[in-house]
Amino acid sequence: MASQVQSSTGVSPAVAGASRPRPAGERRDVACNVSTYDAPDAAPESALDKARRERRRALILPREHGAWGLLLVPMVTGAGVAFHQASHIFPLILLLTAALALFWLRTPLESLLGTSAMRAQTLEESHTLRSAIVLLAGISAVALAALLWAGRNADLWPLGAAVAAAFIAQAVIRKIGTMWRRPPRPSREGEAERPRSTYSLRMLSEMVGTIGLTASAPAAYYVITGEFNATAWMLWLANILFAGDQIHYVQLRIHTAKIQGFRAKLAQGWGFALGQALMTAIITLACLARLMPPIASLAFAPLLFRGWFYFVQEPTPLVVRRLGWSELKHATAFCVLLIATFILAR
Repeated sequence: MASQVQSSTGVSPAVAGASRPRPAGERRDVACNVSTYDAPDAAPESALDKARRERRRALILPREHGAWGLLLVPMVTGAGVAFHQASHIFPLILLLTAALALFWLRTPLESLLGTSAMRAQTLEESHTLRSAIVLLAGISAVALAALLWAGRNADLWPLGAAVAAAFIAQAVIRKIGTMWRRPPRPSREGEAERPRSTYSLRMLSEMVGTIGLTASAPAAYYVITGEFNATAWMLWLANILFAGDQIHYVQLRIHTAKIQGFRAKLAQGWGFALGQALMTAIITLACLARLMPPIASLAFAPLLFRGWFYFVQEPTPLVVRRLGWSELKHATAFCVLLIATFILAR
């Protein structure tokens, strides 16, 4: 048929299609001899879809990767010490489910309320956030209902209230920090206006949030043993001290990456040094008062050495990923040592 059908110039369609130059983006379908065009917007659309997925993920998933460790390390320490006395694992599973769901719930809730850096900007994003909030709230409600059914684990109520108060206080401090950042700091005559520093408020926010996250230690100990005693309180205190020191150290390393010399480091990190000394004093007093087993102080030895060594070590380039892995190793060491020393003390 192609040989019988000629164009007005006497050239068959097949030859005409092969001989004429094709514009960029044109694609020939050999089977049906039809010229088509690739959509020039395909690549931009794909990139746009990817950007939307990443933004949606950032709105819903917790962005503070270290916070997962601040939640799970205390729970592991509390459970590890408790399993030496009892073996009730089902309440721990319910507690873990509720804690993970509630921790995850905080991110989409803050994104919807506008109290975090990432905020919902479209109706579609708001709808997605509401769906995530309903799902996570439902999971946590079911787990908590099973955990507290028929008046069981009643001491979780005041503990939960303390955790909620800590997270609300953290959200308020963050909101204050956001408002404080907007107006410029008054500058001297002839100087450019400088934005206000919110480092202190950010550190305070992190420390207050740590109180809520580390409450998983006494909660895990309590649901397994059924007792909220001095050991539960000391587990909470130990994890607060560890998490607070770790947060402070990471922030110090990031903000003093280019500073060299003992005096310069001490001038910038005197607050961290004071925190190290205060942590040592609190641990010593707790051990002397027999509230904490004296041998449990060994769990803090790597942490204290790491902190003091920073002021005298040779300057090295800061690699954030390497710093994260290093802190993960310290968290693992603390977890193992704290459990082992509490068990040996008994």
